[in-house]
Amino acid sequence: MADYETIKAELDGIAVEDNPRLVQAKSRDFYWYSPVLKAQLDNVTGDLLVSPKNEAEVIKVLKTAFAHGVPVTPRGAGTGNYGQAMPLSGGIVLDMSKMDEVKEIAPGRVVCGPGIVIAKLDKITKEHSGQELRFHPSTAQTATIGGFIAGGSGGVGSVHWGGLRDLGNILRLRIVTMEAEPRVIELSTWDLQKVSHAYGTNGIITEVEMPLTTAHDWVDVIVGHETFMDAVVFSDKLARSNGILLKEVAPIAAPIPFDFFTRHKPWLKEGEAVTVLMVAPHSMSAMLALAERMKGEVRFRSDEVESMKGIPHVYELAWNHTTLRALKFDSSFTYLQTQYPGPNHVELVRKTTEMFPGEIFGHLEFLRFDGQVQCSGLPLIRYTTEERLDEIILLHEENGCRVFNPHRYTLEEGGMKQTDQVQLAFKKETDPEGLLNPGKMIAWDNPDFDFNSGQNYLFPGLQAFAEA
Repeated sequence: MADYETIKAELDGIAVEDNPRLVQAKSRDFYWYSPVLKAQLDNVTGDLLVSPKNEAEVIKVLKTAFAHGVPVTPRGAGTGNYGQAMPLSGGIVLDMSKMDEVKEIAPGRVVCGPGIVIAKLDKITKEHSGQELRFHPSTAQTATIGGFIAGGSGGVGSVHWGGLRDLGNILRLRIVTMEAEPRVIELSTWDLQKVSHAYGTNGIITEVEMPLTTAHDWVDVIVGHETFMDAVVFSDKLARSNGILLKEVAPIAAPIPFDFFTRHKPWLKEGEAVTVLMVAPHSMSAMLALAERMKGEVRFRSDEVESMKGIPHVYELAWNHTTLRALKFDSSFTYLQTQYPGPNHVELVRKTTEMFPGEIFGHLEFLRFDGQVQCSGLPLIRYTTEERLDEIILLHEENGCRVFNPHRYTLEEGGMKQTDQVQLAFKKETDPEGLLNPGKMIAWDNPDFDFNSGQNYLFPGLQAFAEA
């Protein structure tokens, strides 16, 4: 058992908290979206909460923790959905939220600390230079930029810009290693894949440089449709309309919108599917013309309501906020993360929708994947058993729809991050004792791990980049 009184003394001058209830609260994320993870992770907690305010303090924390053999699990705002920031082995929870300085804003880029809340960062860059981040999670009002990079993949804006896996969507990261004498390493281009969506298992992010794009006063729009497939076909046509500037395109099946989008309910129609949109003002007329031609009914637009006070952004109806809103009313729901490869993604959606009537309720996010428009799904599922959940996943994959399993907490099992010999070697270099967020990388814990299992991953292995 580590001597935390000694550790606290050695960290004098750095914000430290050991109240068990407060530490446990900061040892949580939204793992409870999954009934499987809720059963597995409910008792997880750290031993000490440490909140550095600069890189020097991060180095001091890591050096002290290494000397005492104590695990360190970094945390942004805890908005992840599958235990990314939960300390499976206890130890120090490293709260990065105090490192929220904006250091530089320039044409096309911003340099900042990892702990800044994304909505705050967007507000600052917009006021300073009329720019904003290319994309962000639906949790932008609370999520941090460092947490998004370490645990996310894409979000609002991915319909235009793709995701974090795409070269150029992160410019530079500065990380600190977990060693007796921690080192500072700067990563760019291909090397960024080592740290993006790696849950902080191979370095603590202390500085971020992200690309910016022109900010717009996006119009929130909800279009009603008779059926979910009507919404899907409209969304696909809209997302592939090159001249219409969009930030969000999400078709969502009934009864989700009317039942769960409570603040927008006065504008919605019972039994309708909807498409949730964010449209640039200058593209509104073109979008409306397409909606009319495809028999969509505009139910809500933010530029025509008297006040948006108390009405959430429509992106807070989309991505995993859709799941959250359903869970507030019905705890029997859970979700999946599915991919419908193009160019026949619409037909794949149609096929899988017909396979699970009354059990799965459609929710798609249109995005660019390897340069092409396609869609990923965050469908709501009425959960019965883990066995049935596994069967649903298998049926999706047998029908050509990849599932990134949100009911697993390791990098490999979720299907997001591929670990290979290059990734493992970087982990050994930056965290030789395996003290950074232990338990999240199977390849580290299992010497017989099969790197060549044939599974496809959203974030491909580093070996692929080295050989390209």
